[in-house]
Amino acid sequence: MSTGVLNPAGASPGEREPELRIGDLAALAGTTPRTIRYYEELGLLPAPPERQAGRHRIYTQEHAERLRELLRLKNLLGVSLDELRALVAAEEARAALREELARVTDPARQREILTEAAGHLDRQLALVRRRQAELAALESDLSGRRRRVRQRLARLPRRRATPSRRG
Repeated sequence: MSTGVLNPAGASPGEREPELRIGDLAALAGTTPRTIRYYEELGLLPAPPERQAGRHRIYTQEHAERLRELLRLKNLLGVSLDELRALVAAEEARAALREELARVTDPARQREILTEAAGHLDRQLALVRRRQAELAALESDLSGRRRRVRQRLARLPRRRATPSRRG
């Protein structure tokens, strides 16, 4: 039975978040422990807090949410791990900029922050649009092939219905 760890996401005192071992996390996200370890090595997924010798790594719901989002982006966009890393880095940079923007009152610095955030969004949108263009080209190619197959089918003589024989 897992005892839980203190919820780092602002839970009330004493409220515990379920402890997740790597297999639990993998099952929740629909992936493998190997993928989780690899994403940790690449810096895509933060490693869990240090563990005591001989103890399992313990993950949180934050890890599960982050992993699900990484897998969603990878599957949805069909991006490489390098592209995924760039998307994540841009998102993290925008989050830091949002925090800074909330504290800054100088309009010149606000403009710089917003301009930098727009640049990150432009790079993310460029990747999404590139994938959309690739999908549109694939759709066009497949539609053309289907049209040619249907044209060939239409040129073939129709089969005559043959009476079924019962014996």
